[in-house]
Amino acid sequence: MATTSTTVPSAGPFLGSRSFLARLREGDEIARLVTLLFAASVVLITLLIVYELWQGSVLPRHKFGFAFLRTSVWDPNFDNFGALPFIFGTVVTSAVALFIAVPLGIGAAIFLAELAPARLSDALEFFIDLLAAVPSVIYGLLGIFIVVPVMRDVIQPALKNTLGFIPLFKGPAFGIGFLTAGIVLAIMVIPYIISVSREILLSVPRDQREAALALGSTRWESTWKVVVPFARTGIMGSIFLALARALGETMAVTMVIGNTPAIAASLFSPGDSIASVIANQFTEATGELYTQSLIELGLVLFLLTFILNGLARVLILVTSQRGSAHA
Repeated sequence: MATTSTTVPSAGPFLGSRSFLARLREGDEIARLVTLLFAASVVLITLLIVYELWQGSVLPRHKFGFAFLRTSVWDPNFDNFGALPFIFGTVVTSAVALFIAVPLGIGAAIFLAELAPARLSDALEFFIDLLAAVPSVIYGLLGIFIVVPVMRDVIQPALKNTLGFIPLFKGPAFGIGFLTAGIVLAIMVIPYIISVSREILLSVPRDQREAALALGSTRWESTWKVVVPFARTGIMGSIFLALARALGETMAVTMVIGNTPAIAASLFSPGDSIASVIANQFTEATGELYTQSLIELGLVLFLLTFILNGLARVLILVTSQRGSAHA
């Protein structure tokens, strides 16, 4: 009996085994090279920023060295410059902003994603996105005309009368200062936390909720014990996105912080931040040392943001691995 053989067309070799020329003809290699160029441009821009800031701050780096980071004196008249008051103000105002914004933002995101009716959630999300798009100078004006008078006449006196024994709430109530700047920053970053956290919570698989409800959990228990832990990595990402915004904010902080290069224990005291002192003094800086000291402040802010974001990445990684280990 004669047998016939049937030749099955080959599905083709794997992508990695094809020659470079073949992949180039089919467009795969072109697409890979183009997208690689786009990705590399992000790294290139970052390196260019660091290079320009480094080259533009030669004089203060050579004159002050690391003392620039720990010196509290900022005196352009005698060419004495130290970044410590501005680092202090930047960190304190950002910490106050996160202390206020994180619970409010995450709580609002949980309500919008899990507890609110879909129509109400979508309507509120529109206003949240609108708040995120408001220019910072508008928040600064609202801070001057609304937040500062309320702080001076109501909130700061009340805190002083009830918690005045704590150094954080001692001193005269000027209305401006670290606390006011932190509150304005909190108002600015809350929309970012809400928007990102809501999307993360909505992306949690529905079967996670249904499994918890099937085991007898209430709606809140399934949300708090199942949905939120499942989305904790994304929620932490939204918090550090808000932190990055708070660290680099300029105009709103400049208008309400008091613009005084001082380190004080009281949150009522006026102060200054890195971004605000650069915005205030760069155009009027005279002399190379003065100008380059402001540029070095920009380098310090860049490095501070880089370090905090790096720590955030490590924290997210450790938290994710710990959650996987317990799963």
